[in-house]
Amino acid sequence: MDARKTLLDKLEALDALDEDHLPVVTLDEYFDGNAQEDSIAPNQWGYGRPTLREIHAHFQAIARRPDVQGVYVGLHQDWGMALECDDWPTAENIHVISSATQADAERWLEGLEADGLITGWPYGKHAAGPEAGEGFQVYTVCWD
Repeated sequence: MDARKTLLDKLEALDALDEDHLPVVTLDEYFDGNAQEDSIAPNQWGYGRPTLREIHAHFQAIARRPDVQGVYVGLHQDWGMALECDDWPTAENIHVISSATQADAERWLEGLEADGLITGWPYGKHAAGPEAGEGFQVYTVCWD
């Protein structure tokens, strides 16, 4: 099975579990096999935003930090449109669960052309979303 089909199957299952909140998947589940540059931060693509490959590598490096519990991709409300065409499901943001201060975490965004970092799940936590461990919090990287 190809990566896109595997991801879409998982997203459908997550949506069936909790239709009220946007699905969240791992970094690799979202980026492995994804070659559609406008699938995340489309308005910054061509205006300084790095390639998908560079974004993936950037967040993989963040995920390896000792003060990071995990990195996840939050899907866009229109991700399901990919079920009707050959597009990759669209993502809205990236969540980093970390014990770092927000000021420290904001420094990790350099070069991503991100609009900022907010604390928490902006649209509420999906039922299958990861729980932040004691001393950790969810930071959400946003693009317009």
